Amino acid sequence: MSAQQRIKEQVTGHQVVLYMKGTPQAPQCGFSANAVAILKACGATDIFTVDVLADAEIRQGIKSYANWPTIPQLYVKGEFVGGSDIMGEMYQSGELQKLLAS
Repeated sequence: MSAQQRIKEQVTGHQVVLYMKGTPQAPQCGFSANAVAILKACGATDIFTVDVLADAEIRQGIKSYANWPTIPQLYVKGEFVGGSDIMGEMYQSGELQKLLAS
């Protein structure tokens, strides 16, 4: 199975998917730590996370999947939401909480 197929299965098979560096318990970059903190602040509990540092194919593949050059990347209900900055803006406006609650 190609990296693109695996990514598609991950983002469509789970409500909330976060591609990040490291794990929620041990993020390997500040942006990933921030993304996890935002999701926790929104009350999201059922988050499927993918450590891109553990899989080079996924790490490269996810950048082309969403045509987004950076990690972390958040997907909700199969749709690309954005990275850490966009998540922060959406959290501030209340938009992210609504998206995760629906």
